[in-house]
Amino acid sequence: MESSTKRKVTEAELVQLVHRGFGAQTEIARWHELTDGTYNAAYAVTLADERDLVLKVAPAPGLKLLTHEVDLMRTEVDFYRLTSGAGVPVPEVAFADFDRDLLDSDYAFLSRIPGTDLHSSLKELTPAETADVRGQVAGLTARIHRITGPGYGYPLRDSRSWQSTWRGAFGAMVDDLVADAQRLDKPLPVPPERIGAMIRRHADVLDEVDRPALVHFDLWDGNVFIVPTSGGWRVAGFIDGERAFYGDPVAEFVSLALFRDLADAPEILAGYDPPIELNASVSRRLNLYTTYLFTIMAVEGATRGWDGDERARYEEWLLERLDAQLAML
Repeated sequence: MESSTKRKVTEAELVQLVHRGFGAQTEIARWHELTDGTYNAAYAVTLADERDLVLKVAPAPGLKLLTHEVDLMRTEVDFYRLTSGAGVPVPEVAFADFDRDLLDSDYAFLSRIPGTDLHSSLKELTPAETADVRGQVAGLTARIHRITGPGYGYPLRDSRSWQSTWRGAFGAMVDDLVADAQRLDKPLPVPPERIGAMIRRHADVLDEVDRPALVHFDLWDGNVFIVPTSGGWRVAGFIDGERAFYGDPVAEFVSLALFRDLADAPEILAGYDPPIELNASVSRRLNLYTTYLFTIMAVEGATRGWDGDERARYEEWLLERLDAQLAML
């Protein structure tokens, strides 16, 4: 997908980046752009020694982005380094450079996860195979959540959301999003400040969160890669960890069951360890995090340069989902 946030790389620039990361004698065998993403530019790069890598390039500084979209490449690199040590299959960070002297953007070379993404593969899987894969995803996600951070919120430089309590952090995250929605002037079912007030009305339930767990927060099917095995399918890895924050593990289930009711996803609940009980508190928190994510999805198009009939139809459909979610608050 084309997006104004994608900082394209020329072949001459790519050669410079490869030499910086892997030595001046390193040659490129082949490369091409990966077009599925909507935020970073990404390229499949195979070196002459047959190492298969993915180059990710962050948006150029100074673009009109959402407030929390700061230094996301750095968050992604940290996420992979932390989770790989916890036994989660994620890309290896082959080389990362945040100096911005060769490019005006951060960039990183990552190992390429084998297989295909779950979203594209669903038509090939039987219902039983799909349930098994989703159970695997839930089990691996539980490993991520066992990682504890030093505070709550987005681990970004100068982030207002970085606070000592989850109520404070999530409140700041919502306030930033409300300000973004007002600044970008995207249509919403109710005024942005009304969405913020509706979420804050339930803030007391956030006090039940007593540990800043690492949360990917973008584990929809497109970011899960699978490979076939003799007995079915295996999760090969998770990608796109740049949206990670430290907070409530319950927030992860919004994308794990994206546009579905978690109660109708028993394979996810069964695969997670320890099991998640869908009590009143968890359900209320899920509503808050779903509202937050749907609002992000509704306003982010204004920073990507997306337009056209297809985008308009998608946003109309998404606003209906957001409106239904707000009714639950």
